[in-house]
Amino acid sequence: MSTAWIFPGQGSQTVGMGRDLYERSRAARAVFDEADAALGLSITRLCFEGPEVDLMATENAQPALLTMSTALLRALEEARGAPLPAPIAVAGHSLGEYSALVAAGALDFATAVRLVRRRGELMAEAHEGSMAAVIGLSDGELDQVCREVSDSLSSHPETVSTVVVANYNAPDQLVISGSTLAVEHAGLLAKVRGAKRVIPLKVSAAFHSPLMIHAAEGMARAMEAAAVRALQVPLIANVTAEPLVTPDDVRREAVAQVVAPVRWIASVQRMAHDGVAAFLELGPGKVLTGLIKRIAPHARLVNVSSAEDVRAFTAESS
Repeated sequence: MSTAWIFPGQGSQTVGMGRDLYERSRAARAVFDEADAALGLSITRLCFEGPEVDLMATENAQPALLTMSTALLRALEEARGAPLPAPIAVAGHSLGEYSALVAAGALDFATAVRLVRRRGELMAEAHEGSMAAVIGLSDGELDQVCREVSDSLSSHPETVSTVVVANYNAPDQLVISGSTLAVEHAGLLAKVRGAKRVIPLKVSAAFHSPLMIHAAEGMARAMEAAAVRALQVPLIANVTAEPLVTPDDVRREAVAQVVAPVRWIASVQRMAHDGVAAFLELGPGKVLTGLIKRIAPHARLVNVSSAEDVRAFTAESS
């Protein structure tokens, strides 16, 4: 069955994640140890013990999730005694793109974990704006709401007026991002237009919006210095829902995705159109599996997020 590997983004992290992998898989343990050595700090301890407030910090959550996803992939390969059958595509949600880049051979793990640590630092430094999930409004309607609010507030030069759709997660789940005032106004207008719920998100800044321009500039410098190889399998990009293949593709995407929306609906639809019939989610939680159920309901969905999942997947596929 034609399979895509998918990797979750920030928000999926939980204290205690990976401890069972570390104890049961030599390959997974090597990934955690490599992350600690590459960063000069114990991401392993943060994953296993927290405290939660530290693990949730953007600069820690991003390398922790990359480490967890990569450890799961390595544990699967170890349990099988051979590499997994190659997917026809990989993809990741926001930060998850870096896990996908490691899986596709474009970045070695140590390079990737340093990059996402820097990405998290740059995003955390923004300290500006907010985000909110909007449930039950179409993307076209919410795009219009954001335009109207941005246009309305732009007539007041003393305010920051940016608000955009930042995540197209599923047909009934979108996320807006921008200045706090604009997000609040857009949330109120979205409810007037028929949104079922508007849920403020616990984030430190307006991710995937124009307010992250300085973080994007920092990532451009970081990616320029990073060793990037050609991808062994295509990565379906968040920004365009088109495949990345070359190192230049990867560098452009890494910079653009900081300020551009995550087009997850279009990305999943592209993979399904290209023949993907099964999605293997590698990472803590089941966020992407839940989203794909609403985007491609006929696809086979498998989630591997623990040592027990590794055992069960290996037994089923052997």
